[in-house]
Amino acid sequence: LLVATPGRLVDHLENTKGFNLRALKFLVMDEADRILNMDFETEVDKILKVIPRDRKTFLFSATMTKKVQKLQRAALKNPVKCAVSSKYQTVEKLQQYYIFIPSKFKDSYLVYILNELAGNSFMIFCSTCNNTQRTALLLRNLGFTAIPLHGQMSQNKRLGSLNKFKAKARSILLATDVASRGLDIPHVDVVINFDIPTHSKDYIHRVGRTARAGRSGKSITFVTQYDVELFQRIEHLIGKKLPAFPMQEEEVMMLTERVAEAQRLARMELREQGEKKRSRNDDDDDTEEAIGVRNKVAGGKRKRRKA
Repeated sequence: LLVATPGRLVDHLENTKGFNLRALKFLVMDEADRILNMDFETEVDKILKVIPRDRKTFLFSATMTKKVQKLQRAALKNPVKCAVSSKYQTVEKLQQYYIFIPSKFKDSYLVYILNELAGNSFMIFCSTCNNTQRTALLLRNLGFTAIPLHGQMSQNKRLGSLNKFKAKARSILLATDVASRGLDIPHVDVVINFDIPTHSKDYIHRVGRTARAGRSGKSITFVTQYDVELFQRIEHLIGKKLPAFPMQEEEVMMLTERVAEAQRLARMELREQGEKKRSRNDDDDDTEEAIGVRNKVAGGKRKRRKA
């Protein structure tokens, strides 16, 4: 049994002496839409060219995109299609909210929500690896037990972050869409879409990290002045209008000074991490390593409470 990403499998086919797939009987392509969205089309084509034609092929995809349909035609012969549901739905026990805010105050609103819902476990989704790392550093400088998970971390670092969160040693996991599906994380109370997903269907996968196995959960989507159209697409997809999450604007504004200082420290730490990686050819993106800047914002170590 061989489990591999397309890129690593092609690497072995091209560079590992004696490695081949001539004895392959079954080919399973899981989350085909994600594979193709990550630009693995060339690698998939190379794999299909060197495996036996008389194999049995199973293709799984959460969404049937044009790319997946093209792959289906290339990889399958007289396929049997099994569709679980044609609707994009969220579970009944998931309470979904949004907040409409100016983009420059996103960090302050995030800290406010973490304070208001203290005691819960959070998954916070960001659109890029850099913003995931930056936000994790910012929250740690404010005393939150936050840890990142993204594609620019080594496999060992990713597993370390995931295991700490699953063991409840950390209460906040910040991630890119690499964690929106395929991971077994049983105890997520709140999902926060800090950066709104570009593709509406990714919203379903993200909020599906909570309210699992009959449990209840919350999701909160940040909507800035630049995200209105994307948010409207999400509401159209799920077939419902989301209510606004109740906020106390005055309390949010009281956080801005402390948050600004945490932002400054996070920028310094990102620069140090970049210099460290360049000088040592290191892939260490762990916010918990000692990297020079470790002075906490005044008051940040205190138990999460409103300023």
